[in-house]
Amino acid sequence: MAYSHGRIAMNRLQTELRRLYLCPSDGDGTWTDATGRVRAAVVELVAPVDATLLGAVWAGVQNELALPAPAIVLSGRDGLQLWFSLQQPVEAASARALAEGLCRRWLDELPPARRRCWPAPEAAPPALPGSELGAERWAALVSPDLAPLFTETPWLELPPGDDAQASLLAPLRPITPDELAATLPQLAPPDTAAAAAAPEPRTAPEREAERFLLAVMRDAAAPLAQRIEAAKALLRRS
Repeated sequence: MAYSHGRIAMNRLQTELRRLYLCPSDGDGTWTDATGRVRAAVVELVAPVDATLLGAVWAGVQNELALPAPAIVLSGRDGLQLWFSLQQPVEAASARALAEGLCRRWLDELPPARRRCWPAPEAAPPALPGSELGAERWAALVSPDLAPLFTETPWLELPPGDDAQASLLAPLRPITPDELAATLPQLAPPDTAAAAAAPEPRTAPEREAERFLLAVMRDAAAPLAQRIEAAKALLRRS
């Protein structure tokens, strides 16, 4: 049965891809839903790939971030990819923040031209396993132990078997919304994390109100009940 870019012929592989990465549609599924949300984040290392770095990301997300294992995919072109599944569709910016955060954490030593993320502006989505990207160049899933064999040639020369590809996806599970929410702050740039942790600056009216409450609280001539209420109000504003 013929393969084509963006479509999957065999039902078992299609089912696994829809379970993990694709948004529902009338056909085989799509990378984005009608509102532009996605269920996948992709980190790609451009060949020749450092297998140690690839393994560091694959193992690190599990051991350090307690996230599910990503799939390892031969792009069929010039890179090895890690596909992260999201249980529920999210805004593309959230998926991009996950991918870019993983790059900062484990691939910062690579020049920008040697790594890619998806989703990203103007970037095409990855080719699905079983897509033919050139003469004797097929995109395909591979197991972690075989990935180092493809660091310079990230493609198969023959179409992959659908059942074997589906079997590589079957043990994987998606990242839950709670896991994603807990992970993104850990991967945020340092300045972003600090800004998120810092309290928002007070507006002029808020500062004036605080000064008034402080004045009441410190006014020995004011009734005790008023001073107590001013103190309570200040605590509520902190």
